[in-house]
Amino acid sequence: MEHIDRLFPRFDSAGKDLISKAYKIAAEALADLKRGNGHQFIEHPDAVARIADEEIGLPAECIAAVYLHEASRFRPEIDIAAYGFGKDICTMVDGLNKISTIKPKDTKLEAENYKRLIVSYSKDPRVTVLKIADRLEVMRSLDLFPKASRERKVLETMMLYIPLAHQLGLYNIKSELEDIYFRYADPEQYRTITNKLKSSEKDRQKLMTQFIEPLKQKLSDEGINYKLKVRTKTALSIYKKMQKQKVPFEGVFDVFAIRFIIDCEEERAVEHALCWKVFSYVTEEYESDTKRLRDWISNPKPNGYESLHITVKNKEGSYLEVQIRTKRMDDMAESGLASHWSYKGIKHEATLDKWLTAVRKALESPLGSEGDPMASYYEDEVHEIPTKDVFVFTPSGELRKLPSGATVLDFAFDIHTNLGVRCTGGKINGKAVRINERLNTGDVVEIMSGKNQKPSADWLNIVVTSKAKTKIRQKLSEAEFKKAADGKEILSRRLKNWKMELDDETMAAILKRLQFKTINAFYAAIGDETIGVADIKTLITEITSGNAEQAATPDQDKKTRSLVQEKGTDDILVIDAKNVRGLDYRMAKCCNPVFGDDVFGFVTRTEGIKIHRMSCPNAGRLMDMYPYRIQKVKWSSTPGSGNFQTGLRVIAALEPSVINEIMDIVNSFRASLRMFNVTENDRQGTYDITMKIAVPNNLELDKVTSQIRNLRNVIKISRI
Repeated sequence: MEHIDRLFPRFDSAGKDLISKAYKIAAEALADLKRGNGHQFIEHPDAVARIADEEIGLPAECIAAVYLHEASRFRPEIDIAAYGFGKDICTMVDGLNKISTIKPKDTKLEAENYKRLIVSYSKDPRVTVLKIADRLEVMRSLDLFPKASRERKVLETMMLYIPLAHQLGLYNIKSELEDIYFRYADPEQYRTITNKLKSSEKDRQKLMTQFIEPLKQKLSDEGINYKLKVRTKTALSIYKKMQKQKVPFEGVFDVFAIRFIIDCEEERAVEHALCWKVFSYVTEEYESDTKRLRDWISNPKPNGYESLHITVKNKEGSYLEVQIRTKRMDDMAESGLASHWSYKGIKHEATLDKWLTAVRKALESPLGSEGDPMASYYEDEVHEIPTKDVFVFTPSGELRKLPSGATVLDFAFDIHTNLGVRCTGGKINGKAVRINERLNTGDVVEIMSGKNQKPSADWLNIVVTSKAKTKIRQKLSEAEFKKAADGKEILSRRLKNWKMELDDETMAAILKRLQFKTINAFYAAIGDETIGVADIKTLITEITSGNAEQAATPDQDKKTRSLVQEKGTDDILVIDAKNVRGLDYRMAKCCNPVFGDDVFGFVTRTEGIKIHRMSCPNAGRLMDMYPYRIQKVKWSSTPGSGNFQTGLRVIAALEPSVINEIMDIVNSFRASLRMFNVTENDRQGTYDITMKIAVPNNLELDKVTSQIRNLRNVIKISRI
């Protein structure tokens, strides 16, 4: 009972007794189970129950259902009703258990279809809310899962649980799920944006302090009790806005909002009057943009959301979003429909019924429809997955990631080369399809194969993955070599019978006449009887007798490539830094900044200031542990004469020509190659290329990376 008292202090004795009873059953049932970190599995339901209690405000029955669900999920023989738990709890446990049995192979992982399945299992709407709490705990503990399982859970979260949290108005949970998703989906962009938010945190606090100063006395004279809070957009919201508006981080004006939270009695007339009074004081002091006024007090949103939003301009010309609401309104905005539990509890049956009806209505409305009460809850839309990949599943539920446009044939080669070369078609979600059928995220794909199937050159136009292309070319080459060996043997025997010789000059003339690029292709054509041997005899006779046009191979101009080793420099005079004159500057080797990158300075003890990129893997740690050493720096208006050295990593298909193409691109711009290393990955059918280049600025670097990225055989390029 002490454990329950510590975890759930807000419940009365009856609530704690109910939870304790459920906890004991779970603790016994899960005693032998451990998590990925070696800790007892009971930590998971403990954490989910605390989210349901503290962050959503659900009642004791829901907390008990969390423990009983985990117990009966692993021990199906446990009869919950036999322990005397009520009908509501049994219904919730049954719904949670059914949802836990859903596997990707059972349904296409589209948000709307998958959501319908969950809702159909949720006879009590609180089941869905508890499932969202469960997913939040899973995402917080994502590092405990193996890679394949982790990728699958990240995908499900973006496609399903973030939209569900959005529909229910669980904004805090939605924001955190987005944040965790973004951290795994695009680590570099996530680091850049979060580090910029960290580095500008003091500026936001300063703006808030300056903003409230001229209003303090007026609000105090009116006896208005309030709390100020800075609401910052999630990193994913900022990134999507940058992409949509095609602006840098600094170009997103509503990165944060200043929020007034007024403490007053929960009487709507009083609340509305105080909100408008604060609004009048703000607009008297600051110039407002009436076009951006959002009055959700006079006209609350369908889910009950109330707030006043206005954009104002301060004396420095900076635009600020100001939100004005009461504590009751803020609780509603933060915890959505579920927040009613926070103040009403479950004693009032009318309130319970109204809440359950509202949750059910929200869940049954298609995402983004007019009936979706969260369709315009926030200005941020429900985000699409920022990825160029599709995620599909094997019949056993194993997750596979493939590039957009991948086909059934790509999937077959991704499973195994031998399955790919024998692929005759497939089944997508149980429906038979051809090998060129394109895949969509969430598809369950089964491959059909035949013993007599062989790759053809047409297959190269069907597949998009480098692994499939490489393996198809290898198989075609093997087949061509076999045919060529047969053709060469046939021609050799015939030449011997004809008492004729085929010298190099005559062979070259034949290849030119018949338009073969290689001798192997010529011999292969004889091997598969595309060319008759008698025709070859005629050609030899014509060429050697001088009746045919003389064919000669043109000389190939040999090009020599020289790698220009420009003299580089780490001259940091291109950096201006405020109040740090006389200190030495160095570019950090961990991220290799280039002129024009978003950067910050870190004051070291012995090496002066080190300049890091905002997206540096070490940036977050430095800002958290040594905020007093972070120095704002900026590039001077014009770059210095020296070059900046940086690293690039390229993943490319196993095509020898791609190496020369990459070198050609580097040499065609104001860049010099300092180091070039190639590693072959036969298993993946790729080259892993790392190189160091010297460039004058990041614009030139962008040109290089953009051109390399556009190469046909390049899969991925990134800075290192």
